Amino acid sequence: MTQLKYYHYDFSAMGSPCSIQLYASYEKKSKRVAKLIMDDVHRLEAKYSRYRTDSFLSDINRVAAQGGHIRVDDETAGLLDYADTCYQQSDGLFDITSGILRRAWNFKSENIPDAKIIQILLNKIGWHRISWQRPVLRFTAADMEIDFGGVVKEYAVDRAAALCWDADIHHGLINLGGDIRVIGPHQDGSPWRVAIRHPRNPEGVLQTLLLHSGALASSGDYERCITLNGTRYGHVLNPKTGWPVHFMAAVSVLGEFCVVAGSASTIGMLKGEDGAEWLNTLGLPHLWVNVHGESGGSLME
Repeated sequence: MTQLKYYHYDFSAMGSPCSIQLYASYEKKSKRVAKLIMDDVHRLEAKYSRYRTDSFLSDINRVAAQGGHIRVDDETAGLLDYADTCYQQSDGLFDITSGILRRAWNFKSENIPDAKIIQILLNKIGWHRISWQRPVLRFTAADMEIDFGGVVKEYAVDRAAALCWDADIHHGLINLGGDIRVIGPHQDGSPWRVAIRHPRNPEGVLQTLLLHSGALASSGDYERCITLNGTRYGHVLNPKTGWPVHFMAAVSVLGEFCVVAGSASTIGMLKGEDGAEWLNTLGLPHLWVNVHGESGGSLME
């Protein structure tokens, strides 16, 4: 058996600290694969960033503002297909048109938006208002927006794992801002130790998982929030009400693919008091904590 060496690379992308850990037979190979991954993550960031006017997402949203239509490439079509599936399976709670609520909610401020502003924005939200007939995305109403924030980072993690396998690397771990995919166990067969943070205690760990494979994604009001008069308003917004979820504090889901774990954890948050039951019916290993400090899920010891 070839003796592999451990290599670790840190970088920043998609507004998050990221890391690549892998085992390779020599450093040149590890650097080449790490660069492939970083280049691909930065490519996806440039393509789907809502902060860049030259991104393809910005092209889409300029068309959306006019109520027009646009042809999309196969990669974007795949993301739209997945978003459509999530919308259907979540009863409309996972909605990539809801990013427009950022116009009302600024989590760097200490202000709660006016309910009238939220109501105006709610009239511009709804995946059902969009006609998606691959490869044409058609907006039936003007002044809408889409946002791949709930999908693209997790998609990038899955692509990174695939790039490793294509390069014949079978031991490693990808972490993009807490969205994790295990390529394979350590070379000696031992699992990776992955901690799930407590949503209210930055130093606290809810659970430490031992993973040989699979993906882990978490959703919660970890950092971005407004606390006013003793009430905490987290950044996970319900597209039907326009207000933050107020029952679940954090949800973590294990799956084969990070994009599935990520959407499942987000839907678990959005389901509120029905979240625990929905996660159980989903059948994926999971862990949740609500705002009262109660926790549960199939990952609990």
